[in-house]
Amino acid sequence: MKKILYSPGEPAGIGPDLIIQLSKSAFWTDIKIPILCLSDPKLLVQRSKDLGKKITCKEIADIKQLQANKKNVIQVMHVSDCQNTKFGKLYKTNAQYVLDNLQFGIDAALKDKNLALVTGPISKENIISVNKTFTGHTEYIQQRTESDKVLMLLASDQLKVALATTHVPLKEVANKICKELVISKAITLNQGLKEKFKIKNPNIKLLALNPHSGEGGKIGKEEIDIIIPAVKELRKKKINISYPISADTAFTKKNLKKTDAFLGMYHDQVLPVIKALSFGNAINITLGVPITRTSVDHGVALDISGTGKSDTSSLKAAIKTAKKII
Repeated sequence: MKKILYSPGEPAGIGPDLIIQLSKSAFWTDIKIPILCLSDPKLLVQRSKDLGKKITCKEIADIKQLQANKKNVIQVMHVSDCQNTKFGKLYKTNAQYVLDNLQFGIDAALKDKNLALVTGPISKENIISVNKTFTGHTEYIQQRTESDKVLMLLASDQLKVALATTHVPLKEVANKICKELVISKAITLNQGLKEKFKIKNPNIKLLALNPHSGEGGKIGKEEIDIIIPAVKELRKKKINISYPISADTAFTKKNLKKTDAFLGMYHDQVLPVIKALSFGNAINITLGVPITRTSVDHGVALDISGTGKSDTSSLKAAIKTAKKII
């Protein structure tokens, strides 16, 4: 039986709010897949009071006990103690709690291929206070699953974008772009689109690193020295990928219609585009790991946590996609 584990992420943010709101909606029973929330029950009870939404937390000790969703009832597994249940303000004492839930979810998904992990928003800043090497969900899942070729893919009904580099300072991006990296990320993307989205021959658009694709080497030679040679090798492997195109003209209506995914060189080259077109309806998918993991496309939103103003659209999309690709 397919199942979903939901790790709400940062307790001070809207992660807990979202699952409470969903549990009171028609979506909760219509989705037809049992959802287990990895949370300290007292956090959900307190947040439901803050929101003025009455729910029941049904604590279970084993994933095998998971049953069909019932409206207003959240099935909960108490993995770790939440030190502070207040909303709207980060507490460093909660950082390990977030990691504990995430670790449990990853490990459980490794053991059961019919189980998908859906993650809520986290505060990287807060987690780094207890884990200096932490840079994000994707990298953490890569380490925990001991995976070599991992790719961050953001997807919506409008487009899909993937990243060659993820959470690194902009000044370090150029030094990280190498032929082997481009080849590895493109292969992982191509395989993920085939396996997860059932696209037989994915059409991938590869973005250049420099403005205007380097203008023949006049404003950067990475395209000539690294990216184009990588594309030539990828095409020999029968991967349908473009030569590097300038990011400022990549996302035209024509390209959006005929492209299955765009592979960008760095975080803020492609994420602003998908968030401008699909914010609230896009999701994050981790490719290249031996588990199914999807996530919301937004942050912790401390300013609206505990107010009932949270939009559940992205979490709904993450759950729907997880169910589809398990």
